[in-house]
Amino acid sequence: MGKMIELQAVDGTVVPAYEAQPAGAPKGAVVVIQEIFGVNSHIRNVCDGYAAQGYWAVAPAAFHRAKPGVELGYSEADMGEGFGYKTAVEALPAPGVMQDIQAAIDHAAKASGGKVGIVGYCWGGLLTWRAACTLKGLSAAAPYYGGGVTTEAEIARQTQVPVLAHFAEEDKWIPMDTVEAFKKSHPEVEVHTYAAHHGFNCDQRGAWHAPSAQLARERTLVFFKQHLG
Repeated sequence: MGKMIELQAVDGTVVPAYEAQPAGAPKGAVVVIQEIFGVNSHIRNVCDGYAAQGYWAVAPAAFHRAKPGVELGYSEADMGEGFGYKTAVEALPAPGVMQDIQAAIDHAAKASGGKVGIVGYCWGGLLTWRAACTLKGLSAAAPYYGGGVTTEAEIARQTQVPVLAHFAEEDKWIPMDTVEAFKKSHPEVEVHTYAAHHGFNCDQRGAWHAPSAQLARERTLVFFKQHLG
């Protein structure tokens, strides 16, 4: 359904992205932000899924500035490698990868002719939260179990658009007391928790929990319909 395209960031860097187009006129667009495993088959499937729901979907290669062409699986070795790339990208001088996400938002808006939402998973959930607080051209954001979102530094940010946040109750990376602190500080954010582990949305991971993944997706689609059309 989709294909690889090239985006150009404001600093001139050309960044690859996977793009999936809906069959008919787009309802709007969704920017999909990867986990620490690159724009792999799972993330491409997520894009295809949003395209099947009528949205123009774009997933920028968020690791490109540190390591081009990353596409990992979900083994322990893959996790370690991906974490290394994530650390390298996080260490880039500002705005770093955020300008690549902005390029994806701008492209999605122009290509779809509609409003743009953003969804991200794991590290992509953190980038989705940051995008909702700092980038232009978004109308909604849906971070999934964003590692770091519930730290004091990230809680201190203020979102510019409606946010629907999904967290896992058995997530060893994001303690529930920090989720409660996030909820208390951001009553404007719609927060849902699920009886599942970190990564529950990904059907290629051992943590996949089909009922939670389905419910979170249904809620996200309703949320995007409300804010994107």
